[in-house]
Amino acid sequence: MKIVLLGYGKMGKIIEKIAHDRKHEIILKIDQDNQHELTAENLQLADVAIEFSTPHTVLANIEECLNAGVPVVVGTTGWYSNLPALKEKFENSNTAMVYASNFSVGVNIFFHVNKVLAKLMNNYPYYDIQVEEIHHTQKLDSPSGTAITIAEGIIENLDAKKEWVNALSADGAEDGDDNVKSDQLLIESFRIDSVPGTHTVIYDSEVDSIEFKHTAHNRNGFALGAVLAAEWVQGKQGFYSVQDMFDFK
Repeated sequence: MKIVLLGYGKMGKIIEKIAHDRKHEIILKIDQDNQHELTAENLQLADVAIEFSTPHTVLANIEECLNAGVPVVVGTTGWYSNLPALKEKFENSNTAMVYASNFSVGVNIFFHVNKVLAKLMNNYPYYDIQVEEIHHTQKLDSPSGTAITIAEGIIENLDAKKEWVNALSADGAEDGDDNVKSDQLLIESFRIDSVPGTHTVIYDSEVDSIEFKHTAHNRNGFALGAVLAAEWVQGKQGFYSVQDMFDFK
């Protein structure tokens, strides 16, 4: 495949290496210094674009791909309030978009098991639950898109929780919100230097605790998943999430 990278920070560079390892070609790399090169003419030389920029630039980048008729894989988070409008646009287009809060194979297995566990825990209402996420201090959004996906998976399957709320700590201290209501699911976010991403679901009772955790050792899993999504989306039209790609049963 010929690939355009939209965003060429740490993730973009890892995606570039993995794409080369899988015999793909990077024909254009867009960052803040050459945004003017993001044109329909340049995009149409590619088979797919992979978007890992920032919450501030992601929507404009997606629109450029849509207008150029080029499929796009979107890993940037922090913009999901715009999903319904984009879904309608891509469903009425001749191209495709696939998005994920996290493209890692391991994380998507985690997402699936998280839903199964939450449904099971309806039988044990004396456990309370919260989600914790830890990321590097350069992460721009809070909570992480991965944590939101985890929380939404719990809320869809656990009757006791109706919405999530977030408490952010920038220094690793525990700043849990004492005002969280019983039907709210707390996501505690910690920002600590050099942590690629750790997500933990905690079920806690008076007698014991159950912890379900995913720890990323580096960003390679996220990058590989994005390249796999770029391969998967070839020849498709419409709007997809990474769950369509993995399709766990």
